[in-house]
Amino acid sequence: MLEAALVAGITSAGGDVTTVGCLPTPGVAYLTLLLGADSGAMISASHNPMADNGIKFFGSNGYKLTDAEEERITALVKSGDPDRPTGVDIGRSRWRDDLVDRYIDHLVATAGTDLTGLRVVVDCANGAASTVGPQVLRRLGCQVTAMHAEPDGTNINDRCGSNHPEVVAAAVIDHGADVGLAHDGDADRLVAVDHRGEIVDGDAILAILARDLHSEQGLQAVVTTVMTNLGFVQAMHELGIEVVQTQVGDRYVLEAMRQGGHPLGGEQSGHLIFTDVATTGDGVLSAVRLLSTLARSGRSLADLATVMRRLPQVLVNVADIDRSRLSGADALWKSVAEEEKALAGNGRVLVRASGTEPLVRIMVEAASEAQARQVAERLAAVAAEELRSH
Repeated sequence: MLEAALVAGITSAGGDVTTVGCLPTPGVAYLTLLLGADSGAMISASHNPMADNGIKFFGSNGYKLTDAEEERITALVKSGDPDRPTGVDIGRSRWRDDLVDRYIDHLVATAGTDLTGLRVVVDCANGAASTVGPQVLRRLGCQVTAMHAEPDGTNINDRCGSNHPEVVAAAVIDHGADVGLAHDGDADRLVAVDHRGEIVDGDAILAILARDLHSEQGLQAVVTTVMTNLGFVQAMHELGIEVVQTQVGDRYVLEAMRQGGHPLGGEQSGHLIFTDVATTGDGVLSAVRLLSTLARSGRSLADLATVMRRLPQVLVNVADIDRSRLSGADALWKSVAEEEKALAGNGRVLVRASGTEPLVRIMVEAASEAQARQVAERLAAVAAEELRSH
């Protein structure tokens, strides 16, 4: 329904549309550039249930639209219905099923390493990875067991995929696989699992790839967000790699990467970006890069993941408050400073307002989960008292 409506809207305004069917979000970005299109559009609920479907747009350069561009589009939509073309001046729509193969070829070409013999379980989240992920890995030589690769339009992200890595973890044990890979619905994220069923999240994957790039190509810096685990930051400092941190959101990570000329960046959620071959996060590309690193090293994922030691992390959401008053919450910020001083460099506190809900999020990392939870709950009590809605 959404595809039909979007195509009808674009063609009614005089635009031509090429439809490609079910494809990962980064595939749309790649094809936008490949075809020299003016824009790309992806209908997706990302890592959410199908009822949350929306539309992601890419510019002609393959990058997501900026905030300013999105605001301009919103203003144009609200300005009213303009004169539309009629007759021969309306746009045309055509279907091209060959373009999915062009994207698969592109992903295979990024490997540069034979992956023959690797036993891999892939959880496709009943989403876009179903059409691409297993094919790419099989062409590279992997023995692939695909699961949740039968999307029916309603089962996307339903108790599977990167939001539920415990599912692929159990499958890795059952199949005696070397690695498990879990994507989200639109396949721009990756969460991995080692042969023991232990989860390797975006921070750990980023650390593995950063160390490899530092060793092989002299990587100097990596970009991530303020939500990245302190253990990642400590590991990078030990390797001599600078960590550039941004606010939460892959678009901010990419913006910092482009500004600084950094080739690698990502988020704890598993949204990783490689600016040498992509303009946005790509879960299947991330899988290819991770498995290539494993194959070249001859080491297991469990072994490589020891590059960083994760500090226990606790996140508490404080509801029923006025988030707009956060910046002036003197008592809260004083308490944050006191708690961070007590942690003495072996932990940290991050307090931020939710961008979409009337919440303040308090994240604490410490040497133990118990300590992190105690600090988070003390700060949550202060925040609830000072920011209570009136």
